Amino acid sequence: MALRTAGSVLVVFLWSVAVVLGQDGWSVTYTPQSICTLKGSTVELTCSYTYPRGTVTSTFWFTKNDAEGNPVSLSDDPDYKARVTYHKDNKNDCTLRITDLRESDAATYKFRFITDQTGGRFTGNPGVTLSVTDLQVQVTPYSVVSAWKTLTCATCVLTGDPTYIWYKNGQIVTDNTSPYSVYPDAADSYSCALKANEDLHSPAVCVQGQDCSRVTYTKRRICVLKGSTVDISCTYVGYDTVTSSLWFSPKRSASWTNKLTPEDLTRDPGYAGRVEYAGRESGTYKGPFTLRISDLREEDSAEYRFTFKTYNFEWGHSFPGTTLSVTGNTTLYDTTVYHIELQEKKNEPSC
Repeated sequence: MALRTAGSVLVVFLWSVAVVLGQDGWSVTYTPQSICTLKGSTVELTCSYTYPRGTVTSTFWFTKNDAEGNPVSLSDDPDYKARVTYHKDNKNDCTLRITDLRESDAATYKFRFITDQTGGRFTGNPGVTLSVTDLQVQVTPYSVVSAWKTLTCATCVLTGDPTYIWYKNGQIVTDNTSPYSVYPDAADSYSCALKANEDLHSPAVCVQGQDCSRVTYTKRRICVLKGSTVDISCTYVGYDTVTSSLWFSPKRSASWTNKLTPEDLTRDPGYAGRVEYAGRESGTYKGPFTLRISDLREEDSAEYRFTFKTYNFEWGHSFPGTTLSVTGNTTLYDTTVYHIELQEKKNEPSC
C-alpha cells in the first residue's frame, strides 16, 4: 500500500491479497475487498478481469440497479458522473478511481463486463465494500486502573496503515501513531491528520471534561474573485481568560520577517487598509472571530491561521487553518427549466 498526494488530495493505492471471483474462465479480481478511506480524498479500487473467449464490448462499475433491475453505470449516475474514471491503459485492467469522496459514497462496488458472445456477461460478486469517514479523535480509557487515555484518529481503520500526525493544543507532537496514549490535562485538546495530507484534519477534542483550549475553522477552503471582500471565521476557546488573539499567514510570516513567531496581519504592509477583525474581545470563550480582507489580490492566496494567548498558555502555530484562493477567472453556470427556458446566468469564481 502506498500513499501520495495530488495537490492537496489524498490518493489511496491499494495492494493486498487478491480475491478472484468467478468460474470456467470468467473472473474478476478485487484487491482488496474492503477499504476504509477519508471523506474528501481520492480512492482507487484495484481490479482485473478475465474471460475465456470473444471480445469485450462493454465494461462498467455500479452500486445499484434501476427500477427494472439493470445495473446503473457509475458514469451515468449524476452523483458520480464527474468524479469517476476507469483505467484503460492495460487490457483486462478495470481499476476504478473516485475523487472528492463523500460519506454517501460508502457502498459495495461491483464490476460488470459484457462480451460479443451469447450469454457472455459477468458481474464480479460480492464486490468491494468502501467505507468513507471523517477524521475524528475518539477518547477511551487506557485501562481500568490507569489515568492515561487512548486516542484513535478515525471511526474505521484506514486501509494501508497510514502515518498520523497529532496536534496538542495546536502544536505538532512527535508521536505519529494511532492509537496514541496521553496523560490527560483539563486544558489540553488534541487533533489528528495524515502525514503529507495535513489539510484533512480532525476537529480538536478535549481529552478531559468539556472545556479545553481549541480552535475550529468555519470553512477549510474558500475561493473568491479578485477585487472582492472575504470573511474567514473561526470559533475558539481558551481554558484560561484570553489576553490577546490575532490572524496570521504562515507564508507571509516566513517571507516577510523570516521568523517563526506569527505576525499579525494588521501590521503587514501588504494588507494595509484592507484587513479588519470582528469578534468579541474579552472572556474565556470567543467566537465566531472573523478576519475580513477587502480589495482582494491574487497574491493574497494563502493559508490563514488564528492564534491566541492566555495568562498561562499560547495556542500552537502548526494547526492547519483556512486556505484562501483568489482568482480573476470565472465559470459561467447556466440553469435551465426543462432544458428549454434559460432561467439564470451567473458568474462564479473558478479555482
